[in-house]
Amino acid sequence: MSSVRLTIAEAEDMVAAALERSGTSAVNARSVAAALVAAEADGLKGHGLSRVPTYAAQARVGKVDGRAIPTAATPRPGLVAIDAAHGFAYPALALAEERLPDVTRRQGIAAAAIRRSHHCGAAGHPVERLAGAGLVSLLFANAPAAIAPAGGARALFGTNPIAFACPVEGRPPIVIDLSLSKVARGNVLAAKQRGEPIPEGWALDAAGRPTTDPVAALAGTMVPLGDAKGTVLALMVELLAAGLTDARYASEASSFLDAEGAPPGTGQLVIAIDPDAFGGNASTRFALLAEMIEAEPGSRLPGSRRLALRAAARKDGLTVGEGLVREIKAI
Repeated sequence: MSSVRLTIAEAEDMVAAALERSGTSAVNARSVAAALVAAEADGLKGHGLSRVPTYAAQARVGKVDGRAIPTAATPRPGLVAIDAAHGFAYPALALAEERLPDVTRRQGIAAAAIRRSHHCGAAGHPVERLAGAGLVSLLFANAPAAIAPAGGARALFGTNPIAFACPVEGRPPIVIDLSLSKVARGNVLAAKQRGEPIPEGWALDAAGRPTTDPVAALAGTMVPLGDAKGTVLALMVELLAAGLTDARYASEASSFLDAEGAPPGTGQLVIAIDPDAFGGNASTRFALLAEMIEAEPGSRLPGSRRLALRAAARKDGLTVGEGLVREIKAI
């Protein structure tokens, strides 16, 4: 398959232009473009440029409000309540990142609840930026139904990412970002767009049978991470990201993957902690554990591959399938 090489700036310009042509405001288009291109640069292609055609289609029909302006309220001193207004999640997450540091340093701990939201993309990026501001942070996000509860057949939980990041003295933050399905559903979407099969063990078809067909997988359910343990974690995220925030549960939300139906209205919860609040030297302690892990033969900290890919993308640009580039430019 032929490919095109784009600089980070060229890719962001291309994505932002496609979204603006689809009815998204210039400010929101830039926010979304930066998030998708950052995911692509980190090798997270399921949350990268493959999302542009679907995002644009949803903006055109109003399934996501490309002109929405998120708003924030402070119901309690340590809490920020954000209404994404059925817009893209990225401007709402940026508002959380803007508000949380000051509140967290005053209170020691703070949380931002986001409702009426959308696909949060690479969940590790918001917490990584908060860690860059010196905070320990957690993000919980729910997504449209894709995982059945243990013993059940109907999808009630989303793939529901959990992300964590902490500052580490003298080095980049430790970032953990995982989906509660065996793989992120965006990887299945990307395989469908490429016309490629998926590995066995990723998903089940609508009848509950293992499948390597991405189309059948998208019509069925995802295999949970850790089997029954993964479904319990997915339940926890539903309660935190949707039940607590007054967002829609996975089974109430429309798909992120098409332009059909009402806005998904999903939610995110971001928790931030000041690592200095307990009086210790947490960043130094975090660094010690990082060194212990790296000293173990064959082991590595999570994120090292992602950082290497990011550095290469900044230096050499992104390699993107020619067909996808044509599709985005045709929007």
